Amino acid sequence: MDKVLVTGGAGFIGSHFVKRILQADDVAQVTVLDALTYAGHVQNLGEAFLNPKLTFVHGNIVDADLVDRLMQNHTVIVHFAAESHVDRSFFTAGTFLTTNVLGTQTLADAAMRHGIQRFVHVSTDEVYGPLLEGAATEDAPLHPTVPYAASKAASDLVALSYYHTYGVPVCVTRSSNNYGPYQHPEKIIPLFVTRLLRGRPVTLHDRGQHVRNWLHVEDNCAAIELVLRDGAPGEVYNIGGGTDLTSRDLTGELLRICGTDWQSVSYVPDRRCNDLRYAMDWTKISDQLGYQPAHDLGTGLVETVDWYRHNPDRWAPLARNPHAPMPAVHIAQRPEGDHAH
Repeated sequence: MDKVLVTGGAGFIGSHFVKRILQADDVAQVTVLDALTYAGHVQNLGEAFLNPKLTFVHGNIVDADLVDRLMQNHTVIVHFAAESHVDRSFFTAGTFLTTNVLGTQTLADAAMRHGIQRFVHVSTDEVYGPLLEGAATEDAPLHPTVPYAASKAASDLVALSYYHTYGVPVCVTRSSNNYGPYQHPEKIIPLFVTRLLRGRPVTLHDRGQHVRNWLHVEDNCAAIELVLRDGAPGEVYNIGGGTDLTSRDLTGELLRICGTDWQSVSYVPDRRCNDLRYAMDWTKISDQLGYQPAHDLGTGLVETVDWYRHNPDRWAPLARNPHAPMPAVHIAQRPEGDHAH
């Protein structure tokens, strides 16, 4: 693979992937391009900054000139960068469309010009919309119901269009709900865990009957690496974790691990357009690429809670003000063609 460009590599999933791919013997360079918005923090990369193969660039995927300069020095790209929170998309839909759709188009355009050998576009099961029964295969129609999911569905189609029209070797991955260390506390597991660890109450929408499939972030990253190495250009790969839970059942697990009870839980009216159930069939990536999730949900949740319990310095500032970025990290400006490490 030689030189890998990772967009959004300081985010939750992206940082886990960067740490994983840095260990590969056939990777000579990994460049992270990240805008460091409220959900992206260089702290997520941690000890990876000590690896001489890592280069960090503070910038935005809609910056066509920057993207073009970076793309010409890489052989493959893994595209994580995205606005990703459903509730935020209700109020700033334009930001989601700009970053997720125009940003993907900007990257695909540069990949086309510079003959990138593989372009992995990372997406979500939410593009399929709600399913009351059954599971969506990769050729199921897209039926997003909220601005976030619509922006991701559009970005999927943009990326794939560059394969069909220009031959850019694009693969798309669609994963179910990820969990694990470093996740921003706006998402349900870290939100509930950080509140319960502080003795605060948590709230469930409606009766807590919304069903999601839970996938450990490291399993998702393992699957993405399989697609990066062996996926067929133009193909979509669903990535599941094998464990479906209602939000009420998930809450029960977190209460048990955090050592509290249902007195800490109250119910609130459902939020707008809260899809009842997502479900994907991930037989394709299992049969074709040999993917199998390695993390048991029970053990994974215990380890995740332990991380939040022992690292309050990482999440406490965000829990206090979830809209604020972490303290600024100043990255030296370098001449064109040179990047800050």
